[in-house]
Parts: sequence; structure tokens; C-alpha cells
Amino acid sequence: MTTARATLGRQERIKSRKTVEQLFAGGKSRSLADFPLRIIYMQVQRTADEAPVQMMVSVSKRHFKHAVQRNRVKRQVREAYRLNKKMLNNAVTQQADTILRLAFVWQADKLFSSTAVHQHMRTLLQRMAEKLAQQSKS
Repeated sequence: MTTARATLGRQERIKSRKTVEQLFAGGKSRSLADFPLRIIYMQVQRTADEAPVQMMVSVSKRHFKHAVQRNRVKRQVREAYRLNKKMLNNAVTQQADTILRLAFVWQADKLFSSTAVHQHMRTLLQRMAEKLAQQSKS
């Protein structure tokens, strides 16, 4: 019996500056928040063999002056997403012609425990999956 490994591959990350600018420009993007995390998301047409969900993490220098702290928060958010992304992937795969692009933005000035980050991530991904399910019905 084989189980699917929860990985966060190269295709699942947003690397293009153009894509990041589109995501943060407003226009078609929407957002959800569960303090200290905020998701900015956008659905676009699938072009090639891209992953159904692509993500990135942003932690502002304004919140954490030291890179060590910013990197810790980014690791926590990526790990929480990696472990819980199956909740969102199930909703996205129903819409075969679109890709969901996500930007996780850290909004707090202090560090949180990994358990707290996981809880907030689960809440956000659950809400996102519900929104996608409603969109696919209508």
C-alpha cells in the first residue's frame, strides 16, 4: 500500500515576478484573513502542465527586522501549507481548467508556535475550499 507523500515541489511555488505583481495588483485577486495569516488568491486559466495550486509566502521586514525571524516564519507557513494542502487540492481539482495562485502574507509582529500556525492555516484552507465549492456550484 503506497501513500502519497505531502511534498511542496518546484511547480507548486510562484517564482515569476510578473505573477507576483498580478497577484498583488488587485484586479482579479481576492483575500481571506485569519490573524496572523492572510491569503491573497487568484484563479487563472491553466495553460501547460502546471500544478493546480501555486503558492508563495511573504513576511515583511517591517514586522521582523532580522532575516532569521522572517525565515523561521516562512518555514512555519510553508510546512503548515504542505501538511494541509490536500484540503484545498480536492476542491481545485474539480475545476480542471483553472489554476489557483496563493500568496500567504504574515501580518503579526511576533512569532507564533508552529501549532498555532498550523491551526490558522487549516482554518484558512477550509474557508478557501468552501468558497471554491460554492463557485463551482454557481
